Amino acid sequence: MDAFLIRYAAKNAELGISKTWVLLDQNREGKKKYPVAAYYTLAVATVTRETLPVDHKDLPAYPVPVTLLARLAIAENYQKRGLGAKTLVTALRHTAILKKKGLPSIGLVLDVLDEDALHFYNHFDTFHSLTNNPMRLFVPMHVIEQL
Repeated sequence: MDAFLIRYAAKNAELGISKTWVLLDQNREGKKKYPVAAYYTLAVATVTRETLPVDHKDLPAYPVPVTLLARLAIAENYQKRGLGAKTLVTALRHTAILKKKGLPSIGLVLDVLDEDALHFYNHFDTFHSLTNNPMRLFVPMHVIEQL
């Protein structure tokens, strides 16, 4: 990601429920601390197969594992520079890497904060609504793995 450095942050690490990655701006020469430009948090969740907007005939009747994009945020002074899209793609690619390393997941789920965020995610044309809630989105793992 150009001049941005990705670091793991230990948020909720002691609980083991999520992990946060922080994107630091390395363009700020002479600074002892790099400013936070963006961050994302991934966690594990489950959904029932009936809520999925994809063919689910082969899935078991019990809840299936997904990766939850619990947070994705861009610092205010870094917005409108394309960093949101880069951070999202980084989070999605990270999700695919975690699956390859053994974390079971059939896709990624996220809860949209507001209408502006919904417009942002809909711009990618890869997210689908879970059930009839347009503010809860899903992207299948096979789509993520193509990134």
